[in-house]
Amino acid sequence: MSNIVYLNGEFIAADDAKISPNDRGFLFADGVYEVAKYYNGKAFRFLDHLDRLNRSLKEIGINYNTENLKAVFMELMQKNDMLNKHAGIYLQISRGAAKRTHNFPDEITPTVYAFAFDLPSATEKLENGIKVITRNDIRWQRCDIKSVSLLPNTMLYNEAHQSGAGECILIRDGFVTEATHSSVLCVKNGAVVTRPLSNLILPGITRKVIMELCAVNNIPVEERLYTKEELNEMDEVFIAGTGSEICPVVQIEEQLVGNGKPGEITRLLQKLFFALV
Repeated sequence: MSNIVYLNGEFIAADDAKISPNDRGFLFADGVYEVAKYYNGKAFRFLDHLDRLNRSLKEIGINYNTENLKAVFMELMQKNDMLNKHAGIYLQISRGAAKRTHNFPDEITPTVYAFAFDLPSATEKLENGIKVITRNDIRWQRCDIKSVSLLPNTMLYNEAHQSGAGECILIRDGFVTEATHSSVLCVKNGAVVTRPLSNLILPGITRKVIMELCAVNNIPVEERLYTKEELNEMDEVFIAGTGSEICPVVQIEEQLVGNGKPGEITRLLQKLFFALV
C-alpha cells in the first residue's frame, strides 16, 4: 500500500487518513470501486475503467464528477515513486457519512479514497497456469455493478486459497458466471467461449480487450451460457482481469484441463495482450 493516499481532495500520509465511522461505505457497503493498472507509469485502458466507474456510480445513484481522477491517479503514482514499475490504483467512492438510515440521505457528500500499490505480473502463474475450484454463486443479482460489497467473493476466494487453488469459478443455476475477481473464458474446438454480459457478471475490462483481440485476429468467439459439465470438457480455460491479466487454468478441482498445460489459443492471447501493454 502507498505511503501517500488520496482522501476527499487531499494527498496525505496513509497513517493520517481518517474516515467517519458513520460513513455508509462502512455501515452498508454503500459504494463502488475501481482498480486500474499502470505499466511503467502508463495507464492501461484508463477510459474503459472510468466509463465502468461512472456506470456503477449512476446505477446506485451517487453523484460525483470523475473528470479529475486521471490527474489524481498520476499524482499518486508520482508521490509514491511507482512510475517505473507495474502498479495499481485502488479507488473507492462511498455515498458518504450521515446518520444511519436505510434510505439514501439528501445532500450527502461522497467519500473518495484512493491509493497506489505494487501490482507486478504473476509470472509463474502466467507461465504454468493455476488450479481452480468451483462453488455455487452466492452473490447478489447486480454483479454488473462494481460494488464494495465483496463478502461473498472473499468467502469463496478464501476457500480457494485454503485449498491451494488460485481462483474460484462460480456456478449459478447450473451455468458458469465468472470467478471471484476475474472473468472466465474457455476454448472449445478453436473458439473462445464466454458468458454474455448481463446483470450477473461484471463487464471486465480485460475481457473486453480479449474480445477485441479475437475480432482483429480472426479468432472465433461464442458468447453463450455453458454449464459446469461443459466447463470440465473445455479444451482450454483461462481467467482474465486487471490483476490476473490472462492466466491459464490447468486444473479444475481434481481434473486436468486438456493435457494439464496452458493451451495454444491462451498462449496466443497472452502474447497479443502483452504486446498492448
